[in-house]
Amino acid sequence: EVQLVESGGGTAEPGGSLRLSCAASGFTFASAYMTWVRQAPGKELEWVSGISSSGSSKLYADSVKGRFTISRDNTKSTLYLQLNTLKPEDTAKYYCAWPVVVGSNNPNPPRRGQGTQVTVSS
Repeated sequence: EVQLVESGGGTAEPGGSLRLSCAASGFTFASAYMTWVRQAPGKELEWVSGISSSGSSKLYADSVKGRFTISRDNTKSTLYLQLNTLKPEDTAKYYCAWPVVVGSNNPNPPRRGQGTQVTVSS
């Protein structure tokens, strides 16, 4: 059974940082292109970032480029998203998602975890 379990969300002030994690199981994580997507209240899902199976290729939405960093540890089957210089508009529930065509910015892959809430507020 495929499982994606996100953690690490919380409340941060504008300009602050958070690190999200996603523990994956039930599929060959080390071979999988992985993505993060988010959904703000009342809005549609938004693709945030994607990473190749080796971690050598990373893509970001323009809205987060230069502030967020995606990474992975294939030995732990875990995906990460480092959120820096947070803005109020980053407030959303964040999900790791799979499967995705390599390089795709699909905001709604078939599988997502339960999500982790990020709230940016002073």
